[in-house]
Amino acid sequence: MTDPAIQIEGLRFAWKGSEPVLDVPAFTLARGERLFLRGPSGSGKSTLLGVIAGVLVADAGRVNVLGHELGSLSSAARDRMRADHLGVIFQMFNLVPYLSVVGNVTLPLKFSGRRRRIVGGDADAEARRLLGRLGLTDEALLARRVSDLSVGQQQRVAAARALIGGPEIVIADEPTSALDSDARDRFIELLSEEAARTGAALLFVSHDASLARLFDRSVDLAEINRARVSA
Repeated sequence: MTDPAIQIEGLRFAWKGSEPVLDVPAFTLARGERLFLRGPSGSGKSTLLGVIAGVLVADAGRVNVLGHELGSLSSAARDRMRADHLGVIFQMFNLVPYLSVVGNVTLPLKFSGRRRRIVGGDADAEARRLLGRLGLTDEALLARRVSDLSVGQQQRVAAARALIGGPEIVIADEPTSALDSDARDRFIELLSEEAARTGAALLFVSHDASLARLFDRSVDLAEINRARVSA
């Protein structure tokens, strides 16, 4: 039987000197599943994503990502697992301001041989394909520094960067906050289509409960997290 993309059991996490932010008895994301995780600001959503991505280390419990038990990995091994297998759309985008649009999208390939092999010889062409799918087609714009773009355009660059190289899990942390409702729905549909094309699981996190209709399954963080402390 194939392992789930993500399987969590008995997870506890607290910032030093504080009450627990996360107390999650169980959480599972199947391979290829599109899951909407909802919750208000301060509910621990971003903290949970940090644990899943191996940026934060749980105080207790089991966090298994693609068959890797994160608690048993070194910091370097967690970094490698994240670079090879996870595409993350950060809430604050985390783009490199002095790189071009295309340079930002292809950046993950510099850190992952697996993703370079999947893309093949022309990384810039794959970057342009993904950007085109997200509505960024102007060649002059693609050559500009990403810091010159609007917030909505930067959001789409961050999505293309997460998708390049076929990561097995795509994590999106409030990625549609700068988009109007029509652009937001199109963005999610394209994100879902690209994830489905490579068989990636999609974990989409937002406070906007109206988006749940666009996913296979919806989970309220309050239903799986017994901690009630703001993150």
